[in-house]
Amino acid sequence: MNCEDSNVLVHALIDGELDAGHAREVEAHIAGCAACSERLREFREFRDAMAPASLRYRAPRGLRFRIEGKLPAPPAVGSSRRAVIKGFAFGATLSALAASGVLVMVMRGDDERRVLGEVVSAHLRSLQAHHLTEVQSSDQHTVKPWFNGRLDVAPPVIDLTAQGFTLLGGRLDYADAKPVAAIVYRRRVHVINLFCAPAPGSAKRAARMASLHGFNVRSWSENGLNLWAVSDINAEELAEFGEKFEAALR
Repeated sequence: MNCEDSNVLVHALIDGELDAGHAREVEAHIAGCAACSERLREFREFRDAMAPASLRYRAPRGLRFRIEGKLPAPPAVGSSRRAVIKGFAFGATLSALAASGVLVMVMRGDDERRVLGEVVSAHLRSLQAHHLTEVQSSDQHTVKPWFNGRLDVAPPVIDLTAQGFTLLGGRLDYADAKPVAAIVYRRRVHVINLFCAPAPGSAKRAARMASLHGFNVRSWSENGLNLWAVSDINAEELAEFGEKFEAALR
């Protein structure tokens, strides 16, 4: 086994998805390769950072006092004990609401990073032998019907061969603990996985670019779907792919 094979299989090793024979091969290679051993350590640190216990967020202790400091001061004269108590209760309620808003934003950001890591891992798994496609065809009218009955919503399958992105086929995969469609394209020798997950009622969201473990990810939402395009091509080409895909849907 070489470093290239190890890079493909190390995520499956961490997730416990390899059979005993492949697991021993990967572990034996990592034991004798400093670079792959360091990569395994980084991946495990990333996984541990995404563990539920690490996603908790405690609001700063001074947040309540900063909020209460902006509230009108209660009258200094004639204030009854009940009025003072109500004032403190009102301030505490506002503080709790503000703190919960901060917590929601932090948790939402952590959730997006977790899903980002999952689609990159799914992309890596797909590069293993015989795992890239379950329906292999460059005909969108063959690939799209294959998903019927396998998902709640049929994903959009667009042939972008004329635009430089060759349709290879599709498969079922998983992200965020849900089945998703993976539509596979090729750009020269590079694979692009387009993951499509049903998101009923979700608003259209403009595309965002991110990078993780050397892979670029373009994510966006439209037509009741969340979509992630993952590849090792450069960010400009991946953005071009996403733009051409969106344009073909209009």
